[in-house]
Amino acid sequence: MSFACRGYNHSMIATRNLRRARVLIVGCGDVGMRAVPLFTKRAAAPRVIALTSHPERVAELRAAGTTPIVGDLDDRASLARLAGLSSTVLHLAPPQKEGDGDRRTRALIATLSAKRRSVSRGAVGAVAPHRAWRARLRARTENRSARAQNPARTAPIVPDGPFATVRRRPPIRLVYASTTGVYGDCGGALIDETRPVRPENARAKRRVSAESQVRRAAVRGDWRVSIVRIPGIYAANRLPLARIERGMPALIASEDVFTNHIHADDLAAILVRAIRRAKPQRAIHATDETDLPMGDYFDRVADAKGMPRVPRITREAAEAQLEPLTLSFMRESRRLTNTRLKRELGYVLRYPTVDDFLRAR
Repeated sequence: MSFACRGYNHSMIATRNLRRARVLIVGCGDVGMRAVPLFTKRAAAPRVIALTSHPERVAELRAAGTTPIVGDLDDRASLARLAGLSSTVLHLAPPQKEGDGDRRTRALIATLSAKRRSVSRGAVGAVAPHRAWRARLRARTENRSARAQNPARTAPIVPDGPFATVRRRPPIRLVYASTTGVYGDCGGALIDETRPVRPENARAKRRVSAESQVRRAAVRGDWRVSIVRIPGIYAANRLPLARIERGMPALIASEDVFTNHIHADDLAAILVRAIRRAKPQRAIHATDETDLPMGDYFDRVADAKGMPRVPRITREAAEAQLEPLTLSFMRESRRLTNTRLKRELGYVLRYPTVDDFLRAR
C-alpha cells in the first residue's frame, strides 16, 4: 500500500473517531467500571470518557477501554475540558462529605452548560438566547403566513442576520445515580417513585440537592435528565463479610428495619439502559425483588459463607453500642417497588434476589 493510501486510511479513521458518539462517566468507580464494557463491546460503540480525580487510576481506566481525564469536582477550574465534550453523561459521583447542598453537582452542571451554542456565518460574539428564540418564532410565523397565501410554496423563510446560523448542540442526556435514602424512614411501607422525598440525614439531603439541581437544569436548558435511585449495592466484593466477622450486632426481629438491594452488575446494566430508555424528569428505583429485614440479610450471607450469625440486640442497646453512621442505616425502614424498572426500562434482573446470587456462588 502506498504512503498516500495509508495516509488516506489514517484520515478516514481519524474522521470516524471524531464522529463517534461520546459517553462521559463522572465518578468511574466499581459500578462505573462494570458499565464500561456494556458501552464498548457493542456495535457502533461510543467513545467512553472517564473523569477521575485520582491520577494514579489513569492507567487502569485506559486499560478498561476508556479515555481518562483527570479532574476534580471540588475544583471547577480542573473541569474545563469537559465543556462541550459529550452530550451523554452518566453521573455516578457522590456529593462532598459536608453541608446540605451538593457543590460537586453544581460545578458539573455549570461546566457542561458552557458552550451550548455554536454561532457562525459572520455572527460576532454570543447571541442572547431570548433574541434567537424570538427570531425563530418570527420565522415560523412568516412560514405559516406564506404557506397560507401560496400552498404550493415549499421553501421555508429563514431569519436574516446572525440569528439564522445559531445551531443548537444535541441536548445533554444525563442520568444521575441517586440513593433511596432520599425518602427517609417510611416505617417499612412499600413505596414507589411518587413518594415525596423526606431526607433525614445530611447525606440524603445532599442527594436531594443534587436531584433538584439536575431537574432545574433540565427545565432551564437543553437537558434530558433521569434519576436512578439506588438501595444497598452488593456483589462478591461488596458483601458485609467484615461486619459479620467482627460480630457487629443487628437488631432483634421485632425492631429490625427493611432494607433493599441490587447487585452491582444489575445496577451497571440498569444505568446504561436508563440512558436510552428512561423518561425525562423521571425517577426509577434500581432495586431487586428481595424483601428482607437487615438482620435476615446478614444471616443469609453468613449461612452462605459458613460464618457464625451476628448477635441480635435491642434498639436501645444499639444506640449505646454502635457508631452514628451504622445507626443511621438502622433508623430507616422501607420497601421499594420496581415496577418502572420492569415496565419502562424493560429490564430483566440477572439476580432477582440476594438468595439467587448466593445460590449461584
